Amino acid sequence: MITMIVFVTRKTDLSYDEFSDYWLNRHAPLVKSVPEFMRHVRKYVQHHRAPGGEAVAPFGDSPDYDGVGEIWFDSREAMKAAFEEPRYLEVIRPDEKKFFDASRCLSFIGDEHIMTDTLIPTSS
Repeated sequence: MITMIVFVTRKTDLSYDEFSDYWLNRHAPLVKSVPEFMRHVRKYVQHHRAPGGEAVAPFGDSPDYDGVGEIWFDSREAMKAAFEEPRYLEVIRPDEKKFFDASRCLSFIGDEHIMTDTLIPTSS
């Protein structure tokens, strides 16, 4: 499994709330409505900032990103095919430009190694 992780920074003319609302309620439904792209995707996850998250972050200062997106694929070939789909280029890509600044985002392509896939119960 290959995961593309993108640390997203909003366009400067959008407030955080405008960015978050657009990404969640306009962009995600649009992405899911393009079967030519989605046939390559195994999982699509958005991480929006949690209120007060900076106060408990254990690894130093929180960088200046507004969210994190994950898109999971079966292989690098599937990922490449997804982003070369004409309907991705025609429909999804132009929409991305409406709410995030690609020049200030960070992408990471990872090869997944699952350490555990079950939640570990906490003691009460």
